[in-house]
Amino acid sequence: MGQFRFLTAGESHGKGLIAVIEGMVAGLPISEDYIAQDLTRRQAGYGRSARMKIEQDKAEIISGVRHGLTIGSPISLLIWNRVWEDWQEIMSVAPVDKEIQPLTSPRPGHADLAGAIKYGTKDIRPILERASARETAARVAVGAVARKFLEEFGITIHSHTISIGRHRAKQPKSIDWQQVESSPVRCADAGAEKVMMAAIDEAKAEGDTLGGVFEVIAAGVPVGLGSHVQWDRRLDGQIAQAIMSINAVKGVDIGAGFSMANVKGSQAQDVIETSPEGTALPWHRATNSAGGIEGGISNGQSIVVRAAVKPVATLGKPLPSVDLRTGKKVEAHYERSDICVVPAAGVIGEAMLAVVMTNAMLEKFGGDHLKETLANYKNYISPAYSRNRYATS
Repeated sequence: MGQFRFLTAGESHGKGLIAVIEGMVAGLPISEDYIAQDLTRRQAGYGRSARMKIEQDKAEIISGVRHGLTIGSPISLLIWNRVWEDWQEIMSVAPVDKEIQPLTSPRPGHADLAGAIKYGTKDIRPILERASARETAARVAVGAVARKFLEEFGITIHSHTISIGRHRAKQPKSIDWQQVESSPVRCADAGAEKVMMAAIDEAKAEGDTLGGVFEVIAAGVPVGLGSHVQWDRRLDGQIAQAIMSINAVKGVDIGAGFSMANVKGSQAQDVIETSPEGTALPWHRATNSAGGIEGGISNGQSIVVRAAVKPVATLGKPLPSVDLRTGKKVEAHYERSDICVVPAAGVIGEAMLAVVMTNAMLEKFGGDHLKETLANYKNYISPAYSRNRYATS
């Protein structure tokens, strides 16, 4: 069990979403407006559904914050669903007098069928409501709190779209994050952006959907987060699990990832070189194929994570399915759906990476108040402390 953790609750068309955060230190400045910035970014992106125009997500801070500062107790956040007004009978907590038509045609690629079998229901509504990516709004709210904590230590987290469908962006030497944020598909390559948008339009016209790949980068990470001593303490393992938990993500790699399987060992490692006089550490790396993590421990370089997002399972032209009541062939259920979620998934990836990094920072540096954690961190990275750690006896 980590020091920093969270739980979410709520259904896609229910009253709202709830998140409860445990383990955040006291003294962190946080506000509803700060959290709202990331919630707005999650709702943006070319190819999103009409629901993004209906919802205007804002998380209400219910507990754990006083006068703009965290107080060390659990933080609870509430995001109301504006669509609830039209779904009060279908999603009523109490029994209703009228008969509610069940949904019985599961969608291939969604949790519908497996969930209906697992929970013993022939109505897939209870499954799809919780399995919906709507839940990730609560995660992004939690991630904003974690992001604010990391900013106190100079750690920043950004994401960008690498590919949508078969269209891939050119990888720049340095990424203009302002350009990414202004891009409808959150892409650093303006040329690829236009092609990606055209591909999304084409898929929409065909009643289809598109997946792709996003990349998340955490910069300013200190050496020493995570551990090699147990499987569940490895930082890369924790990151992979967190990113893989995002709806529609089917693959995760760190650093050069899968491409390292195609080269020799002499080409896959990050050579250690001597640093110039006056730098904090006596060495640096020529490359970052490891993605900032070696042996489950952060090595001081940027942490680079990529995720493969499959196409959304809800299609405008539904795939064949089987009715759970009759066993007859039918079309899969269709409900309002995104065409492409890759740009938004990158924002969710930022949130999940921020959560893992916050837990790792608190595990490493401890403290019950932000000032205490900062003091421990500053001592750890101070030149005098660094020299003592690496001095020969």
